[in-house]
Amino acid sequence: MTATNHPLFSAVSLGELTLPNRFVMAPLTRARAAGHQPTELMAQYYAQRATTGLLITECTMVSEGTSSFGADPGIYSQEQIEGWKLTTDAVHKAGGRIFMQIWHAGRAVHPLLNGGKEAVAPSAIAIEDETHTPEGKKPYTVPRELTVAEIKELVNAYRQGAMNAKEAGFDGVEIHGANGYLIDQFLRDSANQRTDEYGGSFENRARFLMEVVEAVTDVFGHGRVGLRLSPLNSFNSMKDSDPVGLIRYLSNALNAYDLAYVHLMRADFFGLQQADVVPVAREAYKGHLMVNMGYTPEEAANVIENKQADSVAFGTGILANPDFVERVKQGAELNVPNQDTFYTPGAEGYTDYPFMA
Repeated sequence: MTATNHPLFSAVSLGELTLPNRFVMAPLTRARAAGHQPTELMAQYYAQRATTGLLITECTMVSEGTSSFGADPGIYSQEQIEGWKLTTDAVHKAGGRIFMQIWHAGRAVHPLLNGGKEAVAPSAIAIEDETHTPEGKKPYTVPRELTVAEIKELVNAYRQGAMNAKEAGFDGVEIHGANGYLIDQFLRDSANQRTDEYGGSFENRARFLMEVVEAVTDVFGHGRVGLRLSPLNSFNSMKDSDPVGLIRYLSNALNAYDLAYVHLMRADFFGLQQADVVPVAREAYKGHLMVNMGYTPEEAANVIENKQADSVAFGTGILANPDFVERVKQGAELNVPNQDTFYTPGAEGYTDYPFMA
């Protein structure tokens, strides 16, 4: 398949944007923020990759005291808004388009990373694992169950996060509803055992998500809001008794919002839960479907050609190859990602991956 007839190199509408190609940079935690403040180095990193059809930032905190990684960026202060302007200005100057992924970690927060502030979640159920803290690896704590009033406050935190992202110059936002963080904790029944209007049925478990979607689209407009989902991923001790039923329900329900896209992770990092969720979403969801997790360019091209999805998000390929789109076009060799530097400070393994000669 040559570049001239390669489906990944065709333009596509994504909400209110037109992408010059169907490559998307998946949100990737890189832990380069300075005290949760976005930096010039981060601006350089994203701008290097601006030939990608769409860039999606790493998960970005909508509330103070909700850090899961220690050096994750935020979007809850004026200083952070100004810091992120470095990134949006650099990406736009390079001709790119960029969405911010807005996020709350829920029970994946550890008090030792947040000045002793306790974790919160839909139910008081801890992640069955350890995490890195300033005092070394420690078990996750049992979160405090959120009250209904607090849930409403969190919806407003997402709204404010979207307002701040808009002020910072982002082209849109992606709501993080995946990978065992707060919204996903509400969606899946291993983490949500509430008996009120936010627990039990698919509709109740999805209520918080839909309230966040309504709040965020009020800010940005429907055509500039995306949503990431991972109905199978067991990361952060997640599981659902009916993941196929859940993605079918969500895909149908989300049609009412005319989003820019739904970003679907097709598999489980650990292979514990198996199902084919992409065809279910493709059948039920009438908007732009973006897929992710382990796609090669060749497989992605077949997916687009066969109309199984509309765009494909790539992770480590773009992480290690700022000119990934051009390398794929030319059939050039790819840089190999250095996993040892995925989350370490500084430019090494971040902005020093070479471009093609």
